[in-house]
Amino acid sequence: MKDMADAPEESEPVSVYLRFRRVFGDGSSRSADARKRAKKEPGSTIPFGGGRDPEGLGAVMDSLTSKLGWSSPLARSELLASWLEIAGADTAEHSAPVGIEEGVLTVKCDSTAWATQLRLMRVQIMSRIVARYPDAGIDSVRFEGPGAPSWKRGPRSIPGRGPRDTYG
Repeated sequence: MKDMADAPEESEPVSVYLRFRRVFGDGSSRSADARKRAKKEPGSTIPFGGGRDPEGLGAVMDSLTSKLGWSSPLARSELLASWLEIAGADTAEHSAPVGIEEGVLTVKCDSTAWATQLRLMRVQIMSRIVARYPDAGIDSVRFEGPGAPSWKRGPRSIPGRGPRDTYG
């Protein structure tokens, strides 16, 4: 009988290889075809078998967009395109969605009065958006009035009264 002290030590790469072989099995005993057959679903090559029925184009496109992760961008673009149905014809005449950033839909209005009116209708508009486009990921809506020049921001702004201090 041999003593354990007389047994040669295995190197680390050899011990790792042997452990992988015990866990995952010996891959060299199977051919490439046998490995492919083991992965295939039984009955997948049978005509009229499961998963072989033709599908409609809409169902194929829906599954493709969900697989590729396109659901959210497509829902956002559909939301922007269907602002007329969401806001209503009268409201859509005086407002238009500008864009979506970080879950906030920005809507530009013709006047401050329309922006105020839409702020009062925010709950109804948000409920319509969430009901129709849940994949869009809209958390809130921001309504902006017409743009006025701002003297507060910009690359060359400084603290102070601004251009008014030069008027005589």
